[in-house]
Amino acid sequence: MDIQYVYQKERREFGKQCLFSDKNKVEFSEPASHDLFKEYILRDPVSVGTQYSRQMAISEANTESAEFEHHGILHSEGGWPKDVNYLDPEQTVRYRRKVEKDENYISQLMGLTKPMEHCIFQNNAVNIYEKYFDDLEPAPLIERSSSRTLNVYRDPSIYKQPVTHLSWSPDGGTKIAVSHCNMNFGEVLGKAVCSYIWEVENPNAPLLRFKPASSMICLEYNQKDPTTLVCGMYNGQVAAWDTRNEQEPVMISEREHSHRAPVNSALWINSKSGTEFFSGSSDSQVMWWDTRKLSQPIDRLLMDPIKADEQDLSRSYGVSCLEYETSIPTRFMCGTEQGMLFSCNRKGKSPQEKIVFRMQCHTGPIYALTRNPAFVKNFLTIGDWIARIWSEDCRESSIVWTKNHDVMLTDGAWSPTRYSLFFVSRVDGVLDAWDLLQQHSEPTLSIKVCDESLKCLRAHESGRLVGTGSVKGATFLIEMSENMTSIRNDKPLLTAMLERENRREKILEAKSREMKLKVRGLNRQDEHTDDKPKLFQCRSACEAAEQEYLQMLDKERKSRFPEEYDEEYDPKKVRKPYKPEHYESDGENEDRKD
Repeated sequence: MDIQYVYQKERREFGKQCLFSDKNKVEFSEPASHDLFKEYILRDPVSVGTQYSRQMAISEANTESAEFEHHGILHSEGGWPKDVNYLDPEQTVRYRRKVEKDENYISQLMGLTKPMEHCIFQNNAVNIYEKYFDDLEPAPLIERSSSRTLNVYRDPSIYKQPVTHLSWSPDGGTKIAVSHCNMNFGEVLGKAVCSYIWEVENPNAPLLRFKPASSMICLEYNQKDPTTLVCGMYNGQVAAWDTRNEQEPVMISEREHSHRAPVNSALWINSKSGTEFFSGSSDSQVMWWDTRKLSQPIDRLLMDPIKADEQDLSRSYGVSCLEYETSIPTRFMCGTEQGMLFSCNRKGKSPQEKIVFRMQCHTGPIYALTRNPAFVKNFLTIGDWIARIWSEDCRESSIVWTKNHDVMLTDGAWSPTRYSLFFVSRVDGVLDAWDLLQQHSEPTLSIKVCDESLKCLRAHESGRLVGTGSVKGATFLIEMSENMTSIRNDKPLLTAMLERENRREKILEAKSREMKLKVRGLNRQDEHTDDKPKLFQCRSACEAAEQEYLQMLDKERKSRFPEEYDEEYDPKKVRKPYKPEHYESDGENEDRKD
């Protein structure tokens, strides 16, 4: 391809004047063709760029370069003429008076005020120096919840026994008491299992080793005295221990005055002496004790589900867990092995007055029962496959509950610092952290602690640490992330949520009472009527309506075909369908009609 072109022109042709003229000349014309329309496609959508100003081509211009210099001028006393010394106050005052006496001074000053006022008004209307977003709180960074296992405290004995209870020491939680017991009857018989006190920072060897006559199921620190502990044993006895003497207990109850079954829970009472505690057992009894004299209990109470002046041991329910709040010294709650919760008042004179109310919470045993540290009217229960949050104002149903898990739940506890967070341990070795302010369908954080089942858990008073024990005798110390310890506005947000749920539950309870009253009124009206069903025998209004419909249908059938009903009609029994060929006018049927 030739890319070079030589333009030749004679020299005489150069320099001639250019003569321009206007004329109309058609260089090219293409008529419209309808056949070409088929080859065009409409563009949809169409993006077209528009600009208000005229588009200019790029241009270059050579300009003369100029050099500039910047010099600063310091005015300490304003601008003065050369012959006026600004340091001399007499000369400056004399010159100022001279300028003020000038005729043009007032007009020039008035002319300068207009732009100055304009700028002042503009600045007042829109403050160009104002910081508009100073009052807004910075949005917190979204931090993912996380955890890590700090230490593992393993049972040093040869035969590993399950961990049944944990208790943090009151002196800042530097030590943790761990009780071990195998609840299987055949394996426990004739064996005494040791329990230990571990230092949090030393998982290699236990600090103290308790050797009781019978295995400890629960071991609890005295919150007023860090050297005193109380325990409940498998044989039904309770004992008081001193950390300065680990060989044998300081005091132990007598067998004939103790529980008849394993002691599942033992808690200290907020008393003046600081030596009283109470215990609950599977023998359906709650007993009050004093560590200064454990020969016999101070008082006892049976968990009888029936309101009566006289309690019966044979119909009472076994106690699986206890709950006591120091801010309510006379009130306590008991969770039973049948899933019923008892709210009790120790100051009652009779057993009927001591048990304030009863609630059916779960279908199986209640494994954990704890009040919210900020809202004592709301408490958490763990049982079967679900965790529920209850309110003392709503006793017919729980106000918040989790989903039904695939595995059994074993224990639960509130976070001491973040009131909307609680922990749940499961049989598959997973520890769940539920945040009520984020979601109710799934846990905020699920931690796979170990492969074996978790039996118990306890949260540290700082809210950062959680201790949990497994069936193989290992105690795991887990540290939570900072955002799970405390958040801003946690308490007011949880207050609003609990009030909303309480209000909704009360509305549902009112509707339920209304339906019951309506059914009761229908029962009184229809009690003496044989044609209509007796509603007091029906479980619900829907069942009563169904019975009424079936009886009306039966009455109509009897009026049409009375020979088919030799005996009383039962609407629940299935009758053979009516066939017209059975009633033809033959001799046999006529004899039967006669």
